[in-house]
Amino acid sequence: MRLVARFMKPYWALCAVTTVLLLVDVVGALVIPTFAAELLNESATSASFKKMTITAVGMGVAALISGMCAVAGGWCCSQLTSRVGKDMRMALYRKSMDLSIYDFRNFGTASITTRTINDVVNIQMAMTNVLCMLMPVPIIFIIALTLSFRLDVTLSLWLLVAIAFVCVVALFIMRSAAPLFRKLQKLLDRIGAVLLENLTGVRVIRAFNKESHERRRMDGTFVDYADTSIKANRLFANLDGLSYFGMNAFIVVVYFLAGGRISAGNFQIGDITAIVEYAIMALFYLMMAQMVIITLPRALECCERVRLVLDHSPQIADPEPGAAVDMSGRGPLPDGEVLAFRDVTFRFADAQEDTLRHVSFSCKTGQTTAIIGGTGSGKSTIAMLALRFHDANWGEVTLDGVDVRKMTQHDLRRRVSYVQQQAWLFSGTIADNLRYGDRDASDERLNHAIDVAQAREFVDSLPQGLESRVAQGGTNFSGGQKQRLSIARALTGDTQLVVFDDSFSALDFKTDAALRHALAAETNGRAVLIIAQRVSTVQHADQIVVLSDGQVAGIGKHDELMADCEVYREIVESQTKEPAMGEEA
Repeated sequence: MRLVARFMKPYWALCAVTTVLLLVDVVGALVIPTFAAELLNESATSASFKKMTITAVGMGVAALISGMCAVAGGWCCSQLTSRVGKDMRMALYRKSMDLSIYDFRNFGTASITTRTINDVVNIQMAMTNVLCMLMPVPIIFIIALTLSFRLDVTLSLWLLVAIAFVCVVALFIMRSAAPLFRKLQKLLDRIGAVLLENLTGVRVIRAFNKESHERRRMDGTFVDYADTSIKANRLFANLDGLSYFGMNAFIVVVYFLAGGRISAGNFQIGDITAIVEYAIMALFYLMMAQMVIITLPRALECCERVRLVLDHSPQIADPEPGAAVDMSGRGPLPDGEVLAFRDVTFRFADAQEDTLRHVSFSCKTGQTTAIIGGTGSGKSTIAMLALRFHDANWGEVTLDGVDVRKMTQHDLRRRVSYVQQQAWLFSGTIADNLRYGDRDASDERLNHAIDVAQAREFVDSLPQGLESRVAQGGTNFSGGQKQRLSIARALTGDTQLVVFDDSFSALDFKTDAALRHALAAETNGRAVLIIAQRVSTVQHADQIVVLSDGQVAGIGKHDELMADCEVYREIVESQTKEPAMGEEA
């Protein structure tokens, strides 16, 4: 509950007002049976009309005040829980933006989504229930029992028996409910993960005729969740039925014991009505409190899941405040060096072997550096380390001569443009996506980036040009079109380094060549790092770094490597033989 208290703290005044309003509502509701009893007793004893009128007016005023406070308290409670929920979601979103790729893999994208949406909703519902149903219970018990004992001790003792019965039932049911709700949240994570996997991989599922297999797998997940939900709902049903039994049994006992005493003239009918009303209110709120208490394990589990994300220390973190190097005004080193790998060794946390070993090279302004190597040689890991999505285990990666671990991630990434292997576009317009590179970019700059990325032809073919709509993930464009728009987005930004992580793989050879030719003019004021598998993409680079099993097998130009690097020659020969093999097929 410390998590909820942390987010409620800024709204302590609203919380106090909500509490007061709800308590006044409860007190007003308890006063009404007292007025009703007096009115019935007065009518039975033929009291004066004036006296009965005063009692009725008092009863009406109490009902009015109680009703107004109930409405105002409900509105304030809604405001409070909505604001807390909003702040909690924003905190989770901001935290998720700080998490490293490794952290995301540990938590799971579907799980973080569930925590941000479903778990926070459960916490909000628990807050509402606690404020409106659980918090008034002690006040109701004190006032109701006091007023009841004032009227009759014997009947009030039976009320205590009924309350004890309902509490014992709730205690037994709560012990069974907690593990069920924990299981429900885990199953909800599972549903989210399977749904996300199926919806994003729907084309593969259809291509391999696996609809029936995936449907069975999905059905199994849904059945597990449904079975657990049914068990939880049975607990609610049992609690509800037993609580109503206890309340109605008490009413029967009250009427049975009080009936004879009324006939003997020892008890007034208004008093028995008041005691029953007190009992109904006390037992009703107790039942509601039990419902809340039973659901609290679920809310507490949700709080714990949210807390784990918010309190998690990201694997990749900025330096301590004041310790980060001030990058304002810094630029390339005197020799033009922008990015440098100095004896870098890296191993993934769950791997048995190093992915990169003692890698050293540099990228300079006005030059294109290319990385090439076989599958699994560590090419894409170079880009991950350059952007500090991972940290080197040994050695250092520097930008403008500063270790990337000594600068803030914001400073680092505003100096680097990145085009990832799997092109991703956001819902909106083409212009909106391009301005991810620079939110203040003019239309002229956007059009220039479109031209360089060889996307002019297909963008102009769209009815609305740059204002054409983009579906989530760019699913309304082909793979090559998405890659070209991703490249244009990177070129929109005014950065010192542009990293292309196998970003030309979906382009035909003609477009690839035209793009590389257009990029040559873009390297005047920046360094370019191209990670690719095609020799044709890298052979005209100013510097080619050849990777083999995570180590640098050679560095130089195309002709130099053809003469001196066996690994590079094998890559070139394997790719030049591919067309012949295709022709034979």
